[in-house]
Amino acid sequence: MEKKLSYKYSKQREALFALLRSTKTHPTAAWLYDKLKKDFPHLSQGTVYRNLNILAEQKRIKIITVDGTFAHFDADMSVHNHVICTRCGRVDDAFMPTDAHCEQAAEAASGYRISSHRFDFFGLCPDCVREEEKNEEGIVNE
Repeated sequence: MEKKLSYKYSKQREALFALLRSTKTHPTAAWLYDKLKKDFPHLSQGTVYRNLNILAEQKRIKIITVDGTFAHFDADMSVHNHVICTRCGRVDDAFMPTDAHCEQAAEAASGYRISSHRFDFFGLCPDCVREEEKNEEGIVNE
């Protein structure tokens, strides 16, 4: 049985959650802190991190960890995957059909009772592709 986590109401936490829900950009904690600082002048980065962890514990947000970079946060709790740029670290949603067979195969192979899964795709975002193509053209033209 899952333990129910309860926390006192926090105006800062709810503002953080509202800000996160208002964007599709999968921001970092630093970005969220910068945006909230003007409304909460005494806000600390520690408070932002603590409240992000509380929101994740409450299953109100997802934490997207990207190897070697800062964590990104997502308030869209629908089932979806992410694409992550290997150059700039940008994270975008990838809404695709889910494959229940994949979870069944994982259960059969591992003996685990699978409750969910996550696939991340890695590559270059459209902006980095354009930048790379521009750099390649510059090298050819020199």
